[in-house]
Amino acid sequence: MTHEFEISKEVEVEGTPDEVWDAIATGPGIDSWFMGPHTVDGRLGGRMTLDLGFFQESSTITAWEPGKRLAHESDKGEDGTFHAMEYLVEGRDQGSTVLRFVHTGILADGWGDEFVDQQSHGWDMYLFTLGQYVRHFAGRPGTYVFAQAPSEQPDDAWPRLAAALGVPADFAVGDEVVLEPFGIKGVVDYGVPGVFLGVRGAEGLYRFHGTHAVGHHVFGDATGQAEKWQGFLAQALGQAS
Repeated sequence: MTHEFEISKEVEVEGTPDEVWDAIATGPGIDSWFMGPHTVDGRLGGRMTLDLGFFQESSTITAWEPGKRLAHESDKGEDGTFHAMEYLVEGRDQGSTVLRFVHTGILADGWGDEFVDQQSHGWDMYLFTLGQYVRHFAGRPGTYVFAQAPSEQPDDAWPRLAAALGVPADFAVGDEVVLEPFGIKGVVDYGVPGVFLGVRGAEGLYRFHGTHAVGHHVFGDATGQAEKWQGFLAQALGQAS
């Protein structure tokens, strides 16, 4: 049987309400911290779409107050399941912005607390990435670069991936690193060893979802980047022991 859920978050972003609005309410803005590509018909009743190729999702904008409030709701499934997102934007005197986020909806039978827990951790990462985008790359539209790792992996997949990247397997937030295969210099800005690694470089926010996939945001020429990262993951993790 279906059931309701709710996830609420609040983050302070070092940027103006207009910069935060641009990040949550435009296609290029969303692609710069979430998944992409997105298209947004920015108006009440407009459509918002995500097309990853292997996954598509569409929603209708149910609240549109530029600089203040955005809400959208996905199309309902045959069983009534749906997801809805709401963003409330509030400026602060010192030039920062508070963003309040609520993810609600109805889950299909078979999903329980584990979904809410996984999604909650995921939103912590994405909203942190939004803050990094606004603080360091505002006004520079990013390209979402996605690559999937092989499904069959060796038992020592994480140490192998870290070694291939040239990053300590037991990294800590704040470490300065070089993603050696691509010569990318940066700092670890988010993560837990073996679970998630986030690196902020001069031209991108690089996100490694454990050993499963990468979902980077590149603020420059992203031509061929997905293919390069796909090849890297295949080479680093493609031979099971």
